[in-house]
Amino acid sequence: MPGKGLLIVRQRSLIAITAALAAGALTLTACGSRDEDKGGSDAGGGGTTVVIGVDAPLTGDLSALGLGIKNSVDLAAKTANKEKTVPGVTFKVEAKDDQAQPSSGQANATTLVANKDVLGVVGPLNSSVAESMQKVFDDAKLLEISPANTNPALTQGTEWNGGTKARPYKSYFRTATTDAIQGPFAAQYVFNKAKKKKVFVIDDKKTYGAGLAATFTDEFKKLGGKIAGTEHIDPDTKDFSAVATKVKSSGADVVYYGGEYPQAGPLSKQIKAAGAKIPVVGGDGIYSADFIKLAGASGTGDLATSVGAPVEDLPSAKEFVANYKAAGYKEAFEAYGGYSYDSAWAIIEAVKKVVEDNDGKLPSDARAKVTAAAQNVSFDGVTGKVSFDEFGDATNKQLTVYSVEGGTWKAIESGTYTG
Repeated sequence: MPGKGLLIVRQRSLIAITAALAAGALTLTACGSRDEDKGGSDAGGGGTTVVIGVDAPLTGDLSALGLGIKNSVDLAAKTANKEKTVPGVTFKVEAKDDQAQPSSGQANATTLVANKDVLGVVGPLNSSVAESMQKVFDDAKLLEISPANTNPALTQGTEWNGGTKARPYKSYFRTATTDAIQGPFAAQYVFNKAKKKKVFVIDDKKTYGAGLAATFTDEFKKLGGKIAGTEHIDPDTKDFSAVATKVKSSGADVVYYGGEYPQAGPLSKQIKAAGAKIPVVGGDGIYSADFIKLAGASGTGDLATSVGAPVEDLPSAKEFVANYKAAGYKEAFEAYGGYSYDSAWAIIEAVKKVVEDNDGKLPSDARAKVTAAAQNVSFDGVTGKVSFDEFGDATNKQLTVYSVEGGTWKAIESGTYTG
């Protein structure tokens, strides 16, 4: 997503928790500190503390998504401790606020690397932030798994669309699918199912939004659709009246927006106010309850795509949804909750494998070994089967189209892009 991917976002499912590792207390290593506090509901029996870092926008316009990410990782850590998934290891979470800013993300990455107890990081939300963090983590051989990044270049290199795919950083993985799939998936739905043939394309000039708009546009044109106009907006403003007027005069029967909900909501509202009573379509970056609040009643009929199937509808996610509610978090898990839980669980599974292979303790080169182990992680997660391909991308390519109906997002179709 934001820096992310298609609609229906922020989301997804839990898992049948894997069997606990064979007994054997972990010894203290350079990558884990002795936990003297044996009490508390979260305790994993003392021994070694492993920290899972989180980087996300915890304040600012995108905080609804970021807090859903943080809470979902926290739930995964608490679950692993309660179930003693890795005997002798207590998982703790250290969350950092990047405010959706690349510079803050890079600074947070440096801070997390400096904490030797951190063996994996979940995040960030935005692809543009990920670009600033990847090398910092990779240089330290520290595992990073994003639940939301959708820009293809992060895993397949800048030439991914030209026939040459090359993985830039082996420490970077993601549980969300990419815009190479999300954009075309949306184009196929808009053209073939929604029967819209003339689109006005708008983006926010950011890594996620511009990339998503480009992949949508390419596929829409291949299908025979017409591009009625294109425009870029300044994400730091909320006055889109000039763009709205252009949309109205273009004769477009649909708008595709590459960007996130803080701008998409007001944009949709202003397009309707200008007299263009046509749907606005976006990716997972607009799939949030906050979009509906910002768009108001005029947002009815707008569409979004998001990664995965609706978490609430997945049998694998029922436990996650119930446990999240029972934990009493103030904020919703939002579009990336299930993916965040699965990202954290992938880190936990990688730690479990490394400990299991080292006679019940963490090795001195735990970070490098945990990163290597992540490549072969495979389990039934909240969002479905969780595993990674040779680029570190999720093997789960499912997406969902959502429509604003009755003041809420309603899932109308799930599937995969057929190229």
